[in-house]
Amino acid sequence: MEPAIVTRGLTRSFDGRLAVDHLDLEVPQGIVFGFLGPNGAGKTTTIRLLLGLLEPTSGSAKVLGFDLSQSHRIRERVGVVLEQPGLYPRMSAWENMEFFAAAYKIPPHLREKRITELLQHLGLWERRHDPVATFSKGMTQKLAFARSLLHNPSLIFMDEPTTGLDVPGAAALREDIAELVRETNATIFLSTHNMTEVEKMCDLVGVINEGRLLTVGSPEDLRTRASQPRLRIAGRKFNTRAIESIRKLPGVTEVTSNGNELYVTMEEGAGAHAVIRTLTEQGAEIDEVTRVASGLEDAFLAILREDQEGRKDSAGKRD
Repeated sequence: MEPAIVTRGLTRSFDGRLAVDHLDLEVPQGIVFGFLGPNGAGKTTTIRLLLGLLEPTSGSAKVLGFDLSQSHRIRERVGVVLEQPGLYPRMSAWENMEFFAAAYKIPPHLREKRITELLQHLGLWERRHDPVATFSKGMTQKLAFARSLLHNPSLIFMDEPTTGLDVPGAAALREDIAELVRETNATIFLSTHNMTEVEKMCDLVGVINEGRLLTVGSPEDLRTRASQPRLRIAGRKFNTRAIESIRKLPGVTEVTSNGNELYVTMEEGAGAHAVIRTLTEQGAEIDEVTRVASGLEDAFLAILREDQEGRKDSAGKRD
């Protein structure tokens, strides 16, 4: 089966700055692919390139088997949900759906049935005649999601879709997306910096930073590859001097404080005894010490650190 997305050396620069830097990527069909990176990493620019809204500086890509030069064919076959939903606030939910159904050239005799089933499925039926301006952020994003499904796309691009949603709203939208994948085998290309979304939704994750693709793997792969031993130390009197003392210990790579808890990340093979002894000598009172599994956030930060260190080494060699 041909991948939903293939890029080869895809590059885009703005005024000499590489926003997307020789991107080589394959996204299989029928999965939720997470495109994970900090703000400004090149995620949105990549989506705009794949939609044909920007021309690449160099390189190539295929989306659903079509070259970027056939962008009109691509846009006919994909759905898009952006952080800014792009709906008409003075129009009702039904009127918005009617307008976009016509734009997608859905035959009039099929529109009513399709709009009805989408609004009912996403819990918007009772508000179908209300202006979108009266909708909550969560409802507005759900309507944007419904609009993206009107023409039964096999690929949907979602760019930070839950930004600004409260926890229940974000969870509800994630469940709707998961159900869509189960029912239709559609491919979701999810651009995000939200670790919860990646953990709960994604089958495969690509990490991008400063335009460069750093790694691709399942969430579990990333956790395993970047994991380091981590201690959770509960207690009291974790003063600044105690924290600075353990930061200087051999093998300790990171220390974070959360009130009466410390989290200490260490290199493989480093022991906890020196950490505990040093804290005790500095007057800390320790109640409990436990080893905790590294989360995806830890792995993500470790991957970014490795990238930054690699860039510094490369710059030093050039100098």
